[in-house]
Amino acid sequence: MVRPFLASQVAPTLRLPPAARPCSRKYSVRIIGHQPSQAIRTVADLKAWQPETNAPDVEVCGWVRSVRKSSGVRFVDITDGSSMRPMQAVVDKPLATGIRPGAAVRVKGTWYNTVDRETDAANEPSVPGHSSSHKQATLDDSGIGRNGQRLQALQELQVKAVDILGSSDPHTNPIQNKYQTPESLRYISHLRCRTPLNSTLIRLRSDAIALLTNFFFMEQFQQTHPPIITSSDCEGAGEAFTVRTGSNKEFFRDAKYLTVSTQLHLEALAQSVGNVWTLSPTFRAEQSDTSRHLSEFYMLEAEMGFVEDMDEVMDLVQKMLTRLANGLKELRAATELEKNRLDSRDPAERLAFADLVKREELQRRWAGLLYPNKWPRLTYSEAIERLQPVADQFEHKPVWGSGLQSEHEKYLAKEIGYAKAEDAYLPVFITQYPREIKAFYMLRSASSPPQGETVDCFDLLVPDLGELAGGSMRENRLSELEGNMRLHGLEVPGKKKEKASGLGWYLDLRRWGCPPHGGFGLGFDRLLSYLSGVPNIRDVVSFPRHHQRCDC
Repeated sequence: MVRPFLASQVAPTLRLPPAARPCSRKYSVRIIGHQPSQAIRTVADLKAWQPETNAPDVEVCGWVRSVRKSSGVRFVDITDGSSMRPMQAVVDKPLATGIRPGAAVRVKGTWYNTVDRETDAANEPSVPGHSSSHKQATLDDSGIGRNGQRLQALQELQVKAVDILGSSDPHTNPIQNKYQTPESLRYISHLRCRTPLNSTLIRLRSDAIALLTNFFFMEQFQQTHPPIITSSDCEGAGEAFTVRTGSNKEFFRDAKYLTVSTQLHLEALAQSVGNVWTLSPTFRAEQSDTSRHLSEFYMLEAEMGFVEDMDEVMDLVQKMLTRLANGLKELRAATELEKNRLDSRDPAERLAFADLVKREELQRRWAGLLYPNKWPRLTYSEAIERLQPVADQFEHKPVWGSGLQSEHEKYLAKEIGYAKAEDAYLPVFITQYPREIKAFYMLRSASSPPQGETVDCFDLLVPDLGELAGGSMRENRLSELEGNMRLHGLEVPGKKKEKASGLGWYLDLRRWGCPPHGGFGLGFDRLLSYLSGVPNIRDVVSFPRHHQRCDC
């Protein structure tokens, strides 16, 4: 029962204890007095700001990256994670007590932004795939000067007050202001995100998610949240993690698993609200110890209803990736990864960039994603024909009826996907795989080659990584789906009471109004590895989980 509120009843006043220190704000930079034309909320915003006069009252919160000593002053590099490179604060020696690398600080002072010299704007680097004729403001630019010259600015905060918000002992801090190998940083994954490259990769991930979310919104796909705990292994590969409690008694009525793909549940959702998509964690108990595999990773999956042609699904994949690349090259994280690689003067930064794929290779990747025409498409049978003349190059001989190995995929991606005129690596679609080696839910092809039956499916291949995405048309006829399940050795529920377990619910989708439909899944972490040039997928994930490793 809802009781009416009477005016005579005074709501109790919430009383908070006095704060021991000033309340935090949601932004790391605050400009007092000045009224900038744009919002200045982060160190990156501050470095891009070009005030006409010095700003006398600026407050910055961040972490100390390094301290350089000089007579009477300390030059302190401070970052808030919003840019790959820090801002410089000049602190008088008496105020610098307690400022150590790794410390969290609040500094207040005057922001100086003075022109130092002019350089030729034509020499400014561009993001991969970005036309050099379109200039984008960089973090330390003050604009175009006379005769096409770009004015460079010296920026620093002359500090008047310092608050140590969190102390740090530089002698015990595992993160040092020097080069640390990717292998060593994996042992301290809870701290490696503080390094310049790794924090930039986090921002690149965030940018990509925002752009993809906007893409699907504009395409009128509904974002959904399928379950993580499932009753079946939809891929049928037996690589699912089983969910158990500490007791021997089953928490659920029978065995349940961590999802290896949300596809089956997306199919159910697509039959109610139309086209759907998700970006969800998926889990596979693979014991693969490679640079391309994780036990926990994120998968972008989409399902399209009332689709009868697989070309429509492949068109969506290409459109999505091209739109993503176009969007990323306009944003700070991707811009920094390219620009800082070219003009780096910091030895540690140069060594960190040296761990990535060569710049020329990365540019070819981006150019391929931005290619305006359709990417190459060939059937599995055609791919086998291309591989067999060079079979001696491979450890596993290419034979029709066997799956394409990683070495085959990488060869096809480079040999077929390379466009010489554009100097670009075009992603390659391989379609119509043999029915026996693909999942039970895939639609049988209307026509098949003499070697055997095929299904309407595709894999998207890129250089160095191999498979980036995969998709198919789904079998929407009940009798055909049941036949596929038997062919793949899966139990077909025959009694009504059996529908509550296993794949009975999935068969139900075919009983009542199941239209032709198709979809795809894309390895999101692999995509970030491909875009950034980071060769090991474990280094684009903040907390990688793989065989024998789950440290925090």
